[in-house]
Amino acid sequence: MRLTDIQALIILACITAGTAATRFLAFVLFPEKKRQPKVVSYLSTTIPAAMMGLLVVYCLKDTAVFTYPYGLPEGIAVAVTAGLHLWRRNVLLSITVGTVLYMILVQMVFL
Repeated sequence: MRLTDIQALIILACITAGTAATRFLAFVLFPEKKRQPKVVSYLSTTIPAAMMGLLVVYCLKDTAVFTYPYGLPEGIAVAVTAGLHLWRRNVLLSITVGTVLYMILVQMVFL
């Protein structure tokens, strides 16, 4: 099924309105001068770590540990990413280096 130009514009407008509404709704519900509810403060500290854990589990869920290369590229990349993050405390640096290292290991080392 192919969309007409009008249908595509309507879908694009709905997506834009939904994105804008969710972005601005936080400022309406929690103004700067008003104190945040405790549950929002709690969630703002726990959700980032939970999401990172979820992403790690998702990325490693299909790792084959009983066949060659026995999960070595994944394990090495995760160890380097975690070690670099603990050392430098820079999320962008650690994720970038870990991803590049994983791609090098998979495409050039563990063929």
